[in-house]
Amino acid sequence: MTNTIHQEVVFNASPERVYEALTVSNQFSEVTGGAPVEISPEAGGTFSCFGGMIHGRNIELVPGVRIVQAWRVKNWPEGVYSIAKFELKEQDSKTLLVFDHTGFPGVEKEHLATGWGENYWKPLAKYLG
Repeated sequence: MTNTIHQEVVFNASPERVYEALTVSNQFSEVTGGAPVEISPEAGGTFSCFGGMIHGRNIELVPGVRIVQAWRVKNWPEGVYSIAKFELKEQDSKTLLVFDHTGFPGVEKEHLATGWGENYWKPLAKYLG
């Protein structure tokens, strides 16, 4: 389970705004079309999104800078977690999000790589304008 997904996306918003959209429950629910979301605002707290299909724990939360999560899909084998890391870097009046996802089951790579774009980056870009 040493697979890695690396993606870089530019958003037309400040790093603080991107961070909030990814970590504030009602905002992320709006980003994802209204699906139930619960995100703890604290490191060590839990999160659940897409109606519980994705869940895990916040490992590190640095507002406007970094989000690191122990992240899993509901139907993965019990106890299997991956690491999702979101680095936010200011670029002029925009944000470069550098994303790395590691430690997921190998058969999931293509599905996950596509899913990040379709379920996170595209709706987030639309939400942020």
